[in-house]
Amino acid sequence: MNIKFKKLNKTIVNCKKCPRLTNFIKKISIEKRKQNIDEKYWGKPVTGFGDLSAKLMIIGLAPAAHGGTRTGRAFTGDKSGDVLFKSLHSANISNQNFSKNMNDGLKLKSSYITNILKCVPPGDKPMKNELLSCSNYFEKELDYLKNLKVIVALGKVAFDNCLKIYKKRFNVSKKITFKHNKKYLLPDGRILIACYHPSPRNINTKVVTSSMINQLFRKAKKIANF
Repeated sequence: MNIKFKKLNKTIVNCKKCPRLTNFIKKISIEKRKQNIDEKYWGKPVTGFGDLSAKLMIIGLAPAAHGGTRTGRAFTGDKSGDVLFKSLHSANISNQNFSKNMNDGLKLKSSYITNILKCVPPGDKPMKNELLSCSNYFEKELDYLKNLKVIVALGKVAFDNCLKIYKKRFNVSKKITFKHNKKYLLPDGRILIACYHPSPRNINTKVVTSSMINQLFRKAKKIANF
């Protein structure tokens, strides 16, 4: 891992800027979920992971309470992650179709996975000041991934907050709205693609299907050219 990312990730893991989130993570890690009662929870902010020469970035809103907050890796050990990694494997972006823990052998091909918010918020509803406090970490990830060509945002909140950073940095004049599989050219030449979140609710209600997500990642990989 290069020095910049090492330093950034250390800062993220030790971050206690948002007391509400720090307290909530602590509560989750002590109370735990019945099926994970004997496990030691990660219980800290969750960094991004993957190939540091990535051409593709995948962003969610925040780690899951009993997913990333438990395992220490984004989209790892929860149902949304199960759907995501099946799709990534189908598109030949990951070497396996599951992500269970940090030592499960998962490798990403030219891809990096992260969240806008590095801590799980109560009720999956972050406050504006929390998103603002955490945004500089995500901005650094955007800057440090020098080969980045395509960003896939999982869900409207991740999409909107990624866009907010671009609007702050550049003059984004055209109307950009969240619509599944729609791609937008960003001012720095990168492409932003909107994707419905692979949550159990969205899958069960057929808002999005596995085949729709598979198709989207094949398209993203083709645009990113790897």
